[in-house]
Amino acid sequence: MAHPVIVLKNVRKTFQSTVAVDDLILEINPGEVYGFLGPNGAGKTTTIRMLTGILLPDSGTVNVFGMDFKSNRREILNRLGYIPDRAYLYPKLTGIELLQFLGSLRKMPKALVRERAKYYLEMFELESKSNELIERYSHGMRQKLVLASALIHEPDLIIVDEPMVGLDPRAARRIKRLFIELAEQGKTVFMSTHSLDVAEQVCDRVGIIHKGNMVADDRPEILLEELKQSGSNDPSHHNPDLEAVFISLTEEEAE
Repeated sequence: MAHPVIVLKNVRKTFQSTVAVDDLILEINPGEVYGFLGPNGAGKTTTIRMLTGILLPDSGTVNVFGMDFKSNRREILNRLGYIPDRAYLYPKLTGIELLQFLGSLRKMPKALVRERAKYYLEMFELESKSNELIERYSHGMRQKLVLASALIHEPDLIIVDEPMVGLDPRAARRIKRLFIELAEQGKTVFMSTHSLDVAEQVCDRVGIIHKGNMVADDRPEILLEELKQSGSNDPSHHNPDLEAVFISLTEEEAE
């Protein structure tokens, strides 16, 4: 059986007196699209920053590919693609120049960079704009370029924060299909999102974090069935969607 790609054990992270993540336990396997949901301030971004090595936990362990960042940072990052919600792009580079620059940082052969850059620029319908300066790109175009940048080295794990922000419906549909295709290839997608529709359509499993604690972690259909069987008089629980699950769990925790 394949080993988990991500393992978090009793992870805790605080900022002064604020507990951002509290005793978090999580395992994610190869070939999964995992949706990470939670209200604003729940601990999603802090968790992502620990998964990408930007932050280290105060206690507990964060393992990616069976390794920790303290001693295996380069090896982990070589196999990881990270798409933040607010990525910085060099505005005075063109789209193709950015992809070539990132490929050179990863010491990829130039011919391979050209091949993959062409592939992803065509996929995201950016080929006609590839020689324009990034500062002239629309928000949606920049978001697609960020996705291409994170995928050019074909990572085994893609961590993405709010992937659909700024994308038109056609591009959003292509990204959702891409995540499913990557999982079918055995790659892992960890996706933080506020879009419950996207999570329900794309994710094999979802985790809901609230006030730094995981309050649910299962397949969407199981969470829906549990809410349906909860015996609540709320009409939305009779034929629930993921939004009803989310509201039920976070409201219960708040109370």
